[in-house]
Amino acid sequence: MATGFGKLLVSRFMGIRLLPGQVVALAAMALILLGACLLLLPFATPPGTDMGILDALFTATSAVCVTGLIVMDTPHDFTLFGQWVILFLIQVGGLGYALMATLILLVLGRRLGLRDRMMLTETLNTLDMQGLVRFVKMVALITFTLEGLGAAILTIRFAQEFPWNTALYFGTFHAISAFNNAGFALFSDSLIPFQTDWTMNLTITTLIILGSIGFLVFEDLLDNYHRRRFRLRTHTKLVVITTIFLIVGGTFGIALLEWNNPETFQSLSVGEKLTISYFQSVSRTAGFSTIDVGDMQDATLYTLLLLMAIGGSPGSMSGGIKTTTIAIVVLTVWSTLRRDSDVEVFHRRIPQDLVTQALCLTIMALGLITGMTLLLSSIESQPFLSLMFEVTSAMGIVGMSLGDGEARSFSALLTDFGKVMIMICMLLGRFGPLLIGLFAVKTSVHKPYRLAKGRVVIG
Repeated sequence: MATGFGKLLVSRFMGIRLLPGQVVALAAMALILLGACLLLLPFATPPGTDMGILDALFTATSAVCVTGLIVMDTPHDFTLFGQWVILFLIQVGGLGYALMATLILLVLGRRLGLRDRMMLTETLNTLDMQGLVRFVKMVALITFTLEGLGAAILTIRFAQEFPWNTALYFGTFHAISAFNNAGFALFSDSLIPFQTDWTMNLTITTLIILGSIGFLVFEDLLDNYHRRRFRLRTHTKLVVITTIFLIVGGTFGIALLEWNNPETFQSLSVGEKLTISYFQSVSRTAGFSTIDVGDMQDATLYTLLLLMAIGGSPGSMSGGIKTTTIAIVVLTVWSTLRRDSDVEVFHRRIPQDLVTQALCLTIMALGLITGMTLLLSSIESQPFLSLMFEVTSAMGIVGMSLGDGEARSFSALLTDFGKVMIMICMLLGRFGPLLIGLFAVKTSVHKPYRLAKGRVVIG
């Protein structure tokens, strides 16, 4: 009866039958509005804190999109209630990308028909339409298990400096923030106080990596462990190899570029330089910092900008162009240079439609980053590289920022229009791929003919 009433209420209120992707997008918008309203409550901020509607919306958007850009200092400008609201938005926003579509459909009592499964396959970034409910349960189990383990380790670490109740809260908050690649911290200077702390560095980076490789990888590994499969998928191999390459390449790239920078690395030991470089390379998808990014050289910032633009893997908590997308683009370039008609990897051929999609997504992402940066540079009186860095961080839902000179992100220096543009970038970075996927699953019109080829000279 409740299910029937829910169906009737939705049909009367909406007036139309919404697609799962539309439900997800609308639910996210509603969650942002709810979060902003909660953050505007008097007991969400300490007495005397001046927070406007736009700042509340920005914070809620950043939390739901698991970005981490802040225009308010999280540990000082929000009470315990306000911080719990942010944590709730991070958890629901992080899980939402993989779960909200299916959960809402199940709550409304809808069965998953063929069309729903086709769209959910794109929404959840799965490789087939079977086992969607099992996949969702696996995502929830892995998420809460890893967050719980991370929280336990971090709690023990924080207990060395804080009372147990504070340590438990800090451990839980940072574990959830790290696994969801959100980048929110309860320290005004992010994780700089733990710059060379191996427990903090290894725990946070492990959570970030596990949250950014994608649940398809977990599913494949579990299937092989339970002998439902007997070899790893091409997707899993490509994700793992590309992720390792980005982390290792990013680590040595950052270390070499900053090695003699008196503002950052010059006074540090070799081990400390590599530790910080490794952390920042991993944090390209999360936004935590163990060093003042604003003190880095332009070459290093541009390297980080490229790493942020690539981001994590499909079906994960992170955003960006995605590791598999950029890998296919690189493989396509290599195949073209070799005059090979097929794009091949691990003794498998990449379908031409995936090659086309990878090229299109990369061009669209770079075009959006460039367009937004040019728009902001024509309005804001700020350095061009700083604006591009912030736009890329927002579009890649990373949260790394050059800062405003205090404890907030660079976005705090922007005008209201600039903040709105950064909010749009975060929304595009989080839900843009989902909406593109929905367009991709629409039935294509098959023409009964093909036009004659037209030769065009390129190069």
